Formats: sequence, structure tokens, C-alpha cells
Amino acid sequence: MRTAAVVVVLGLLGTELVLGWSSLAGALHQLRTPHPGWLALAVFAEVASMSAYARMQRRLLRSAGVRAPYRENMRLALAAHSLNETLPGGPAFSTRLNYQQMRRFGASPAIASWVIALSGILSGVALAVVTLGSAIAAGGSTHWPNLVALLVAAVLLTLGVRRIAQRPEMAAQLARLPLAWFNRLRRRPAHHGHDHVRGFLEQLRAARLSPGHGVAAAAYAVLNWLLDAVCLWLCFRAIGEPPAGLTAVLLAFCAAMAAGTITIVPGGLGIIDSALILGLMAGGVGGAAALATVVLYRVISFGFIIGVGWLSWLRIRRAAAPLTTAPALATTVHVEEAGPRAEDRYLAVS
Repeated sequence: MRTAAVVVVLGLLGTELVLGWSSLAGALHQLRTPHPGWLALAVFAEVASMSAYARMQRRLLRSAGVRAPYRENMRLALAAHSLNETLPGGPAFSTRLNYQQMRRFGASPAIASWVIALSGILSGVALAVVTLGSAIAAGGSTHWPNLVALLVAAVLLTLGVRRIAQRPEMAAQLARLPLAWFNRLRRRPAHHGHDHVRGFLEQLRAARLSPGHGVAAAAYAVLNWLLDAVCLWLCFRAIGEPPAGLTAVLLAFCAAMAAGTITIVPGGLGIIDSALILGLMAGGVGGAAALATVVLYRVISFGFIIGVGWLSWLRIRRAAAPLTTAPALATTVHVEEAGPRAEDRYLAVS
């Protein structure tokens, strides 16, 4: 069966290569001599996109009283992005790195978890906003009842998060019954772990997401996606092709990013690329130009950014190296005595 599967895949690839050879040859010819100025602008737009994401997380941390240099947030954003995009089960590794580094910045466990969760929510909502805006700009029909329901749900979710942060005892009361049920399954006392949950929720009191910080974080989340799409648009100029309309590029970009979120392939390879090419061709772009543009965009957004991200990860590991020089047993013994910083050392050793 493996042999048959390999033969079928090779047959499909061979057929696609034969049928699409003219477009592929044209794309390779266009990629030989990209325009240096436009190429530099495309790279700058992609770096600025990652910078917007780092600034979003920095705003959320600052709203909880945690201050870290911008370069540290940028380094973390690049490294976490590389782990997320290239490793199997990348989101788990990315989340772990974010949590450990935010703890090193001085965030409590609850604040670090809150920032990570809220970053994901803001990023997802921002992509939906960009998609909706591009659809409206393209003249698509707008389902206002669905839009209003989405906005109301987002507002209620935000107000709920702020309410829990201000009065964590409410969440502790709500968690009492599920915790008792869970303890019954584990054959533990009903109140087991309640103090830990309450202590964790008490840490959320430091999370005061003011309107200013909230609006700034949301704006950076939207800017993150827009600048990424601008990089794709600039790649048309870099290969010497007239750029497609910005609305068409945004629609193709949003469709590809949405498709990439449901794939288990690292970096969405093949899925995002195919969706981008098909979306651009549906917007009136020629096959060779679409292929060349997408290849160049992926070289920048996947190859270059991922490479810089792994270098950032090595820098983070290097900065954390002194924390792991002590024997693991000694570090474990001093966790309760030395407080959160010792706990960080224990996590690093683990």
C-alpha cells in the first residue's frame, strides 16, 4: 500500500509538472532578477508585521504592570513563530516558550497565561476583521445580523475577562463544582487544589486592560495581518509584474491564512501556497506571475523570517544558559524558598 501511495503521489506531481510547465518556467524566469529596491521593501514589510505582533504582546504585558525591552519581545515573537511554524505540534512548543519567557520578564503564571490566550484571541479576531473589510471593499454582500452578533459576542467576552480579572473570587466560585467533580474522579477530597486555583486567579488582579492598552493591542493585531498582506503585494513589484489590486490580494491572503490554520503540515506548506496561487488567479493574475509572486513571498515570510526566528531562539537559549548550570536536584530543592525566579530555573532545567 505504501508503494502504491508513493506511485500515485509521484504520478500526480508528474502530471501537474507537465501541465503547468509553461507557468513554472515563466515563474522561474521572473524570479531570476528580482528588483532590489522592491525586494527590500517587501522584507521590511514582513519584519514590520512581526514587530506589530511583538508590540501587541508588549502592550498586553504592560497593561498587567510587566515591562520588558522591545527587543526582548521582538526576539520572543520571532522565536515563538519559528517553533510554531516548523515543528510538529509547534503550537505547544511556541506556547511553552512564550510562557517561560514571560515568566522571566516578571509575569506571574496567571498573567503569562492571560497574555498568551488574549494574544491568540486578538490575532484571530483581527484576521476576521481584515477578511470582512476586504470582502466589503470588493463589493461582497454583508450579513449584518451575523456581524452584529460577532461584535456583541466579542464585547461580552472582553467585559467578562475584565470582570474576572477585577473579581477573581467569582471565577473561583464557578470553578468549585467542576473541581469537586474532577477530584471525585481522582478519589481526592472535594476541596483539593482549590487554594491553588484561587491563588492563580488572584494573580489576575494585576491584569488591568485599560481602553488605551486594549485599543492599541487590537490595532497592532490588525496591523500584523495587513503588513503581511502588503509584503505579498510588494512581491509583485519585486518580480517586475504590475501589482494586483490590493483588495484581490487581501482576499487571497485571508483565504490562504484561514486554510493554513487547519493543516498539520509545518508552515502550511502546499496548503497556503496553493490557496494563494488560486486566489490570485481568481483575482485576474496570470499563472506564471501568481506562482512567482507566491514563491518569493514564501521565501521571505517562511524562509527568511523562520531563519531569523531560529537565530532568535538560539539567542534566548544562550541567555537562559546560566540558569541551567546548577544541578537539577539543588534547583528543585530551592523552588519554594526562592520564589518565582527559582521556579523559572526549575522550568528551564526541566
